[in-house]
Amino acid sequence: MHCSSLGEFEQGRPVLEKIRSQYPRYKVLLTFFSPSGYEVQKNYDGADWVFYLPMDGRSNAKRFAEIVHPSLVIFVKYDLWYFYLKEINKRNIPLLLISALIEKSKVFKWYGRMHRKMFGLISHFFVQDAESKKLLDKAGFSNSTVAGDTRFDRVIEIAEKFEPIPLIENFITGHKTIIAGSTWQEDDIVLKKTVEIINDPSLKLIIAPHELGERNLNDLKKLFPNSIRYSQLSTPNSQLSTCLIIDNIGILSRLYKYGDITFVGGGMTSYGVHNVLEAAVYSKPVIIGPFYKKYIEAIGLVDCGGALVIKNEKELAVTIRELLTNTGDSYIKSAKASGNFVQQNAGADRKILQFIQENRLLTN
Repeated sequence: MHCSSLGEFEQGRPVLEKIRSQYPRYKVLLTFFSPSGYEVQKNYDGADWVFYLPMDGRSNAKRFAEIVHPSLVIFVKYDLWYFYLKEINKRNIPLLLISALIEKSKVFKWYGRMHRKMFGLISHFFVQDAESKKLLDKAGFSNSTVAGDTRFDRVIEIAEKFEPIPLIENFITGHKTIIAGSTWQEDDIVLKKTVEIINDPSLKLIIAPHELGERNLNDLKKLFPNSIRYSQLSTPNSQLSTCLIIDNIGILSRLYKYGDITFVGGGMTSYGVHNVLEAAVYSKPVIIGPFYKKYIEAIGLVDCGGALVIKNEKELAVTIRELLTNTGDSYIKSAKASGNFVQQNAGADRKILQFIQENRLLTN
C-alpha cells in the first residue's frame, strides 16, 4: 500500500488492517512519499515493512517490482507514480486506487493527458462520490465503484476502541470544555479573542496545534498566559489553568470526546479545514472556519447541520454561547447530526474487501 502522507495513511489503514486480519499469510509493505507520514508511522506494527517509495523512474520501478514481487498493490487517494503503475500493469498485478476523488481537470483538460494515461493502468477505482464515478465513466473508465471515504471507518474504529486520558479528565472535571484541534496561528488568534469576549473563567479551552515546534508552542503560551502544557499537567496547581496546550502527538482523535464543543482548525486559513470526522464521530457540535469547501466530508457535515461555520471571533463567541446555553435544542440537534453523518457514511472498507474476496485478488 502506498500513501502520500499521514492523511492518506489514515484512509488506507482500515483496509490494510482488514486485509492483514483476513489474509494472515501475506506480508504487508507500506510506503510513503512524505516525511510527515513516514516519520510518524515508521514503527507501525500493522505492516511488516515501512519505507519511502524510491523516486519514480523506469529502473527504480522495475527493480522494486523484482524485489517485492507484490500480489496486490493499493494506492490511496492520489499520488500516482507513472513508471510504478506501468510496471505493475505490465506484470498483471492487480492495482487498486481507493478513497479516490477525481477532478474534472485531471480527466478532460489538455494537461490531464498523463492522468488519463495512468488511469488506464489501474485495475479498479474505489471513489468517494458519485461525481467521481460519473467523470470516470465519461472518460471511458467503467471499472469504478462508489465506496465512500474509508476515513469514516477509521474514526469509528478509533471511537469504538476509545482509551481514556486520565490527565484530561482531571483537568476538565466540573467545567464546560472546548476542544480546538489542528489549529493554525489564524485559528489561535480567533480563539484568543473569543475567550476574551465570552469572559467565563469556568470555561476551559484545550488546544492541540497543527504544528508542535517549540516556537509555535511558545507563541501559544504568549497568546494564552494562563495556559499550561499537557506535559506539565501533573505539576501542582495545574488544574487552575483555564487553557491547556497539547504538546505531544497521538491523542487528538481521542481528545475530541472530552469536549462539550469542538473546533476544528485550518478553516480560518486558505489551507482549508482539517479532519472534521475525528470530532463528529463522538456526536459533538463541530465549529469550523469559512475555508472548508475543498473537502466533501466538511461540506456534508455543514449541510446536515453537524458543523457550524463562523467567520470571526464575534460569530464564534455567539455560536459557543448559543450551544452552551441552549443544550436542549440547538446543541442536541447539532450533536446528533454529527454522529449520524459519520455512521451513515461508513462501510467503504467493507466494499473494498468484498471486491478483493469476490475477485480472488488474494487467496487464503
